[in-house]
Amino acid sequence: MDMNFVNIQPSAVSPKKAQTPGTDFERKARDTADSFEAVFLSQILKSMSSGLKADGAFSGGHGEDVFRDVLNEEIGKQISKNGGIGLSDAVYREILKTQEVDYK
Repeated sequence: MDMNFVNIQPSAVSPKKAQTPGTDFERKARDTADSFEAVFLSQILKSMSSGLKADGAFSGGHGEDVFRDVLNEEIGKQISKNGGIGLSDAVYREILKTQEVDYK
């Protein structure tokens, strides 16, 4: 799903770029941390939009609920991909600590 309309720009100095993974394990750990952050953000967005009510004859219903969930998930992925909120960096460091990998 193309999320260009969200237009969330990465910060000038992204912490993720400073922590470039070198080994396969580090790449998998980074991907896992990014995925965790994306899911976390989508859950936050879901709770934020839970109180919104649809108006009109052609709004609301199960279809809109499903679309809103998918939209929240994609926005969470896009935010995480473009720098996120710093959660994935903390999760990444903890994954490396747990596996006793030297962290730079």
